[in-house]
Amino acid sequence: MFQRSKSLTSPLHTAPLQGTACGEVACSRRVALARGGALVAGGIAAVLSPDALAAADQGSARQPKLVSSDYWTVKERDGAQIRLAMYRKHLEEPTADGSSRPVLFLVHGSSISARPSFDLSVPGHGEYSLMNALAYRGFDVWTMDHENYGRSSRTGGNSDVASGVEDLKAATQKVAHETGQPRLHLLGESSGALRAGAFAAAEPDRVARLVLEAFTWTGRGSPTLGKRAEQLEFFRTHNMRPRDREMIRSIFTRDKAGTSDPAVADALADAELQYGQSVPTGTYLDMTANLPLVDPIKVHAPVLLIRGEHDGIATLDDLLNFFKALPNPDRQFVIIAGAAHALTMSLNRQAFWHTVDAFLTLPPSTAA
Repeated sequence: MFQRSKSLTSPLHTAPLQGTACGEVACSRRVALARGGALVAGGIAAVLSPDALAAADQGSARQPKLVSSDYWTVKERDGAQIRLAMYRKHLEEPTADGSSRPVLFLVHGSSISARPSFDLSVPGHGEYSLMNALAYRGFDVWTMDHENYGRSSRTGGNSDVASGVEDLKAATQKVAHETGQPRLHLLGESSGALRAGAFAAAEPDRVARLVLEAFTWTGRGSPTLGKRAEQLEFFRTHNMRPRDREMIRSIFTRDKAGTSDPAVADALADAELQYGQSVPTGTYLDMTANLPLVDPIKVHAPVLLIRGEHDGIATLDDLLNFFKALPNPDRQFVIIAGAAHALTMSLNRQAFWHTVDAFLTLPPSTAA
């Protein structure tokens, strides 16, 4: 419930990329395709090559600094208090007009905790911190270690998606208290997208815009989940599963090798394995036995559904069926070319940063 630390971070690259993916083009009901950085909407393409995006991100000699802070919040279950570690980054300088920065909360997946997932350092290999990338673009960026991950409390639970929703309820209350903003943007990756989507359905008034990255809906036809289901009985009978360096490396190669820098997998393993060699089974059990867990009809926020071209966690048809069922016409579907499941750490991650920024800063629509 208290702030643990605060520090200033010198930036590694440029000022925010500004602008939207659509410009003057109406984005309602848009299905967008990012091919090598080209966003296509209604037949109109804005070409943004990954090299151009990277050059823009490296072009400034001086940058404002980031403030990095740690927090704790608590959720209660069966009379016990479960401590959840939280992390925050934002620009040190206030906004020009004194307004609050938009809050963005990042939700991690099944195998890696928050800071390694979203604030990874890979010296000599470019920027891999999503927190940095989006904080430089003007967001007040938060994330959290879910129960049994990272620095958060260890319990006897399996940290399934329902548990993750309760984590998010506690964490977003802390964010609202610290920022004075009751609504926030939410971005979840992989099973974190299931947590984020389920939270958005349960607490629709709390979510301004929702990004579902590497999401799966029913799981039908997914090669990744088909292979994972071979261990279903283990997931049913154990609350923790082994997770070693080789398993972390496999995240980057299981769909298509060559979509990421090999140095990233080892840096990620180095950052994550300090927390142990095992992680909870709950989300794996949910994804192999309990899907679907997110009802699109109950998700009222604008949604960006974004995936890597080679991601095996869901079929294109499964995601399009979910997309078509969303009730809000302010919705986008984007494929990042040359990327797989580890989208935020792929070679084409700059296209992901740009797409997320464009969606979250989209101008309000004008009623017809």
